[in-house]
Amino acid sequence: MAIIIDLGRMPYRQALEIQRSRHEEVRQGAEDTLFLVEHPPVVTLGRHGGLEHLHLSEEELARRGIELAATERGGNITCHFPGQLVGYPIVRIGRRTGGLHGFVHLLEETVIRTAAAFGVTAARRPGFPGVWIGRGKLCSIGLGVRRWVTFHGFALNVGRDLSLFDAITLCGLADAHPTSLSRERNDASLSPQEVKDVCAREFQALIAHPPLAARQAAL
Repeated sequence: MAIIIDLGRMPYRQALEIQRSRHEEVRQGAEDTLFLVEHPPVVTLGRHGGLEHLHLSEEELARRGIELAATERGGNITCHFPGQLVGYPIVRIGRRTGGLHGFVHLLEETVIRTAAAFGVTAARRPGFPGVWIGRGKLCSIGLGVRRWVTFHGFALNVGRDLSLFDAITLCGLADAHPTSLSRERNDASLSPQEVKDVCAREFQALIAHPPLAARQAAL
């Protein structure tokens, strides 16, 4: 099992400090934890960079009230904004069968099952972490791992407004475009809180009983 903590809406850097603090606690034996949060507009760069895929200057981002942050997660450039559900799992993976690859598979499965609960069929795209609907990226995944404890995590698009993605080439992939649960359902009434509740339930179920594919992912 894991503790689920809803941070509400919180600036990116504040949530990062909370992650770092909990990371140390989990490393020393505290329970695995999943933080769920929405962020004000922010563009984040992964360990593989991403500035070359940013379409606005840093000055223009600042003028529009959009933060720019370099991170310690894997992957390339992405963005967060109200209407997107972000999950930060602080989880010990050193003793989990399947290791890091198995845990990424588990996060993807969490999102796939969450989407299914709202009538949306999503899937993996071989060679590209995350959750997809055709070439539409529903959820990005970028983890950091330190001393076999994860941080950073996933970003699931819920609302219809995906305009912040216009500022970037999504994950540095020219053929990818963002999509969301609301767009796929053609339902503007879907709220991140509804999705948050389902996502928490699915994560708890999978962390307690990982699917066979996740256990075998590192083989």
